[in-house]
Amino acid sequence: MVQEFEKLTGTVGLAVFAAELGGETHAQTVALIREVAALSDKIEMRVLNPYIDRDEAQARGIEQGPAVVVEGAAQSRVVFLGIPGGYEFANLIDSIIVASTGEPGLSAETVGALAGLQEDVTIKVFTTPT
Repeated sequence: MVQEFEKLTGTVGLAVFAAELGGETHAQTVALIREVAALSDKIEMRVLNPYIDRDEAQARGIEQGPAVVVEGAAQSRVVFLGIPGGYEFANLIDSIIVASTGEPGLSAETVGALAGLQEDVTIKVFTTPT
């Protein structure tokens, strides 16, 4: 995985919203993101409490934790609700790389189609552990 982070060109922010008394999932999320952030000096991690740091949580659309917000180039933002483990872990790593480079790896045709959008679009993807 360290090799993947050699692709990072810009700084990436990882904001982890987890409550200290939020239970095991909150603690596991913080621990997982700490380990990932330790792999590159281009990753900056902050742990915030969604109930205490309400203004920051609301600004990112977070109502409760655990949640991980990946922020980087071109004001891009990807939000993971719940622990980004299992199948979602690969998506977390990809999101960090895209946030750093600003290169989504899309075809020219797709980029052209997206450029024609008249307003911001929110895409939500729902997954289950199974």
